[in-house]
Amino acid sequence: MDDRMKFDWKNRGALKALESRIRTILPEEYQDCYDDLQPVSMGSAGLKFGSDGKVAWNEIWETFCDLAMAGGPPHKGMLLEPGCPAEIEAQSDGYQQIVEEICRGVLMVSGLAAHPSHIPGWVRVDCLSDETAGWLLRAIVMENVSAHSEGTDVYLPAGPGYRIEKEIKNVITVIAKTCHYWFGHMRQAQQRAISKLFAKLALESPLVQPALSGHDFDAGKHQMFCGKMADTIHQLTGLRLSNHPYKGWLGVEYPDVRSAVWMMRAMVASNVLSRREGTVLFVPVSPISDPHGETVIRSLVRIHGFAATRNLI
Repeated sequence: MDDRMKFDWKNRGALKALESRIRTILPEEYQDCYDDLQPVSMGSAGLKFGSDGKVAWNEIWETFCDLAMAGGPPHKGMLLEPGCPAEIEAQSDGYQQIVEEICRGVLMVSGLAAHPSHIPGWVRVDCLSDETAGWLLRAIVMENVSAHSEGTDVYLPAGPGYRIEKEIKNVITVIAKTCHYWFGHMRQAQQRAISKLFAKLALESPLVQPALSGHDFDAGKHQMFCGKMADTIHQLTGLRLSNHPYKGWLGVEYPDVRSAVWMMRAMVASNVLSRREGTVLFVPVSPISDPHGETVIRSLVRIHGFAATRNLI
């Protein structure tokens, strides 16, 4: 067997292992059909109000769109970001009311307790277990809503400009949707398999999350990291940088939605948070969890090669 045949065999084996990981994190109904799923939205549900005049968050939804993780439409077309500390400080009273409403809604739709975070712009959700927090984090980010995790806690965004029928509803919808699939569509055996997979992934490489906005975020350092990472990715893959200026994210252009969706799932199954907007794949930029961007670049280049093997690009 010559060297090229050895490489091809090894490459196919690694691709097969990666696709097995993708299937592991998906609800059972998606595991054999995720390549064929179309990102078509069901439309938005209207608000309902209780006798107390407050939104009855737990009465709004009877069903949900397919998960973005599986190839369905992301809940948000563009990333929902947290408020910046200066705006929060200037509008502290209104911000506290928004945080309280998000916490109330999260509890109503998921049964999970939510609390104001000590980090400006975030609400802390107690997910009770590491695997629940880890899976919800990945699923929420792929819906284009900012999220961060630490142990059993997931942090959801909040901001002084959030409106009840828009951004507040977005946050509560995404936790309702992802919890619906995690608690309602995942058997305990699969949740245990996901827990084992996450532990294995953590041994290979710690989860790479974007730099946490509002928590020692350095805009200058972020811009420098993005530039260096974009240059290296372009040299190794030919991919072009998008012009989306998100904090903690670097966007690269893919030829179509199908390839961007597959790359997103595969990156997440490789312990690198990822999301997409149209044909743009977003990968995290984090001086803390990935100081030189090496983990993200290595994973992206490797998975880009797998996408070529599958004739996706």
